[in-house]
Amino acid sequence: MVGGGLSLSQISMKIAIEGCMHGDLDNVYATLLHLQEAERTKIDLLICCGDFQAVRNEKDLESLSVPPKYRSMNSFWKYYSGEKVAPFPTIFIGGNHEASNYLWELYHGGWAAPHIYFLGFAGVVKFGSIRIGGLSGIYKSRDYHLGHFERPPYNNSDIKSVYHVREYDVHKLMQVEEPIDIFVSHDWPLGVTEHGNWKDLVRDKPHFEKEIQDRTLGSKPAAELLEKLKPPYWFSAHLHCKFAALVQHWDGGPVTKFLALDKCIPRRKFLQIIEVESDPGPHEIQYDEEWLAITRRYHSVFPLTAKRANFGGVQLDMEECRRLIRSKLQSRGTKPFEFVRTVPCHNSSETVANGHNRNPQTEALLQFLELPYILDESDPAHSPTSSISRGPVDYDSEDGPIEDVDEIQLPEDEDDEES
Repeated sequence: MVGGGLSLSQISMKIAIEGCMHGDLDNVYATLLHLQEAERTKIDLLICCGDFQAVRNEKDLESLSVPPKYRSMNSFWKYYSGEKVAPFPTIFIGGNHEASNYLWELYHGGWAAPHIYFLGFAGVVKFGSIRIGGLSGIYKSRDYHLGHFERPPYNNSDIKSVYHVREYDVHKLMQVEEPIDIFVSHDWPLGVTEHGNWKDLVRDKPHFEKEIQDRTLGSKPAAELLEKLKPPYWFSAHLHCKFAALVQHWDGGPVTKFLALDKCIPRRKFLQIIEVESDPGPHEIQYDEEWLAITRRYHSVFPLTAKRANFGGVQLDMEECRRLIRSKLQSRGTKPFEFVRTVPCHNSSETVANGHNRNPQTEALLQFLELPYILDESDPAHSPTSSISRGPVDYDSEDGPIEDVDEIQLPEDEDDEES
């Protein structure tokens, strides 16, 4: 799939990959525009590996699980309000520093702003003929088998568990049979360090050594997806460093090129351009038939309390779902439903309400799939808050002290203050 020796029916497409965004869209886009001009090239797409921080207004900051000193508006709100427009089509997944209330509105994926598409808690889309899949959040073993019980406005516990990867989302991705070209996760697949120069990594990040030796660095569900999907490319972020690996799935079998990237601050390796082959176009984000069929099939067992999903309760036949979705996409087209603002923008005089907003994109998608809207259903009696209470400074953070032994702990970067 790497560019070179293209047939007449294929063209070379340049895709920019970015590590942790942390809301700094202005600088990432400026860097790419400068690169385009300096290299006399054209970038077709930007993919961000999480910690995107799609903060629209001050109320969204309350759903951002970060220490207070990092709780700032940054620049996403300008793209949400229309003050600025993204210069490249942008696809992102969620990490562990997100405006989780907004991402829950778009659980199934959708436009977070014009030209900026959230892949959902799990999702697959097409860009041209390239299939891009992704898994949002980070892995936490104690929350993995729980359902999506958290609802905005979040309490001190739920704000830290809402972005933890759930079995339900991973199970849906494990049903994908058609080839995925690019996959994106925030944390790294467990064991991926064995396929790269981990000794160089430890020289730069010595605090990783014990976890690498104990084989605890990374996400077990991501490793399972890597083994199942075997995509040519897999990109991650989270650990604020650059690391490359080649995963040979079996002797003579397919190879996955893995790359983790840093966060967006000066003199750090937070961007990479890859060149892939694609059909001539159109090069735009489109719904994926197989993924929509999987979404339809598993919607009836969507776990909305702490109770584990009952996959045995799935009644719909996959082939039936495929036929329905194919027919609907042929009639309507494959473009996602249009972006709609659901809350006032930053600096607006309008009042911002607490709680869940029904996003018209999500409502339209579910109606298209002939499914009920259930994202605002809740049952407080089934919340596990009391049994897994977090401490007052228990941030899932790469950049500071935390009290949660399940989290990867990184020392605070010296340049974080100026960033």
